[in-house]
Amino acid sequence: MRLKDRFRKFLPVVVDVETAGFNAQTDALLEIACIPVLLNEQGVFYPGEAFNAHIEPFEGANLEPSALAFTGIDPNNPMRKAIAEDEKTALRRIFKGLKEVRRTEDCRQCVLIGHNAHFDLAFLNAAVLRTNNKSHNPFHNFSVFDTVTFALAFGQTVLARACKAAGLDFDGNDAHSALYDTQKTAELFCHILNHYPMLANAMHTEENKEDSTESSHK
Repeated sequence: MRLKDRFRKFLPVVVDVETAGFNAQTDALLEIACIPVLLNEQGVFYPGEAFNAHIEPFEGANLEPSALAFTGIDPNNPMRKAIAEDEKTALRRIFKGLKEVRRTEDCRQCVLIGHNAHFDLAFLNAAVLRTNNKSHNPFHNFSVFDTVTFALAFGQTVLARACKAAGLDFDGNDAHSALYDTQKTAELFCHILNHYPMLANAMHTEENKEDSTESSHK
């Protein structure tokens, strides 16, 4: 099975954002990381190459002090400012990389995977609109795969606890970095896919149903 067949021609991409608040329209997007999930010849899912960026707050963006204290991000740190990109440049670069992966895998669109995925998607979509990147955006506008739901397989909803329950390392000191959280979410997503088999009627289609019906009447 190829990746495009497993996800109906969607390329699953794990995304995490770090922000300066909870309002996608008014609060700054500070970090974003994206990791496509791939499938090897042995049928094992694994995280692909990461695309990530530190992002300069857009003009007029709100920087909520409590959010900055939570993430530990200082937008004015000279070392950060030296590598930060404006939103438009960062998104164009990341989208270009993802589109190359999508074409290689013969998928028609990316679908966002996230831990509380609609939060990440809201900030991504808001940034796309702000920067006029709609035509470059490879992601589906509203469909997501949410690892909070998948983590219920372990009786957990918190990413760190779900990773530990799955036997994956999770260093709390590195949490709230978009790249680290994306790597851990990708590992968790792949672990669940690789360890929980598909149901007996998986990949069912009407064509298969018709074939089965014809066979039963012969």
